[in-house]
Amino acid sequence: MTQITPQNILRHELIGLNVKVARASHPSLKGLHGRIVDETKNMLTLVSKGRRILIPKSVATFRFKLEDGTIVEVDGARLVARPENRLKTKVRRW
Repeated sequence: MTQITPQNILRHELIGLNVKVARASHPSLKGLHGRIVDETKNMLTLVSKGRRILIPKSVATFRFKLEDGTIVEVDGARLVARPENRLKTKVRRW
C-alpha cells in the first residue's frame, strides 16, 4: 500500500486519520477534532474524548494530520462521494 501524501490524499482511505475542522459554515463545527472512525458519502464520523461526532463533508474544510506529521487542508466538498468511488476517480490538480 502506498503512503498517504498531500498529493494523493483524496484517493486514499481516510479512516484512522486525525482531523480537525478548520472552517465550517456552521460555527459550532469549527475546531472539532478527533480520529475518523467512519465515512459515508456525505459525512465523516469522528471520535473525540469518547464521543462520536458526525460532520457533514460539504460544509467544512478539514485539516488532516498524516502519518508522517504533515498537515493537509482539504475542502470537504472535494470529499463528497462514496469512499469506494472516490478512490477510483481521477483527481485534477488542486
